[in-house]
Amino acid sequence: MVTPDKGGLPPTPSGGGGGIIFITGGARSGKSRYAQQLALQLSNNPVYVATARHWDDDFEKRIQRHQSERDERWTSIEEEKHISGLSFSGKVIVMDCVTLWLTNFFTDTKYDVDASLQQGKLEIDQLDTTNNTYIIISNELGMGMHAETEIGRKFTDLQGWMNQYIAQKANKVVFIVSGIAMEIKS
Repeated sequence: MVTPDKGGLPPTPSGGGGGIIFITGGARSGKSRYAQQLALQLSNNPVYVATARHWDDDFEKRIQRHQSERDERWTSIEEEKHISGLSFSGKVIVMDCVTLWLTNFFTDTKYDVDASLQQGKLEIDQLDTTNNTYIIISNELGMGMHAETEIGRKFTDLQGWMNQYIAQKANKVVFIVSGIAMEIKS
C-alpha cells in the first residue's frame, strides 16, 4: 500500500522513464491532484493533455478551475480524442481524463460501445510509451449507483472495459480513495 508522504506528495514510482501510470478512483477522490504532483516529481516541465469538450458554462468553470491548478512549468494541450497523434519526446504527460475522452468517442459514434472501445484501444496502443511517461487518470464509475438510463449503463460498461484495458497495459496502477493513494499494480 502506498500513501502520500508527510508533505502531501505522492511517492516517486520505482523504475525508469517511459510507460503508463494509471490512476483511477471515484469522483473528487484526489486523482488529478495526485497525478499533477507525481508529474512534477518526474519532470520540471510536464505536459497536461485535457480531453474535455466545452459542453456548457458549468463545464467551462470546471475547466478553468483545473487550469488554475497548474503553473508556468506546465505545457497544456487540449485534445478531445486523438492523443496518440500528439508529438512528444521524453516527456511526462498527464492525460485528464479517460471518462471525458471516452464520452467524446461515445457521443461521436452515436453511443456505439464497440466502436468507441475499439477507437479508444487503438489510441492507447499507439502511444509512444518508450520515450514518454503517460500518467492517465480515470474514474471508477461502476462502484457507485447503477445508471438509470440505457445509455448510462452502456457508458458505464464502456468505461469499465477501457479501464481494464489501460490497467493491463500500465506499468503501475494507483487507486485513490478519499485522497489516499494505494498502489495496486507495480
